[in-house]
Amino acid sequence: MKFLSSLFAFTACGFLAAPVFAAEQAPEPSGCAAKRQDITTQIENAKAAGNTEQQAGLQKALSELNANCNDVDLVKQQEQKVLDAKREVSRRQADLNKAMSKGDPEKIDKRKDKLAESRKELQDEQEKLEKVQPDEDDE
Repeated sequence: MKFLSSLFAFTACGFLAAPVFAAEQAPEPSGCAAKRQDITTQIENAKAAGNTEQQAGLQKALSELNANCNDVDLVKQQEQKVLDAKREVSRRQADLNKAMSKGDPEKIDKRKDKLAESRKELQDEQEKLEKVQPDEDDE
């Protein structure tokens, strides 16, 4: 009898844990699929809030996304944004170096702040690029 109760408990734990393992294995959507999922979630939220104007706008955005979104183009656009952000960081670093050579503490602080801001923007763009790039497992 003790064996049967242990077997039952073990089986029950297995059934309860199965959805957790399944959820861990589901890959996050990327690219157009991620954007589609985001807009769909926003549509559901607008419906729940009774916001018909927002819902209509989101429906239009979803239609345009479905008609025009291409993962390859999306990745290229984001790669360009990353490249632009890298150029901005380089430019800001040069501005800081120039201010440091002149020795003006006020300008140095200002340039440091601008450089930090540009680095943050670069980091944000790189994270966005990671999200839109298709997983290598999908190929």
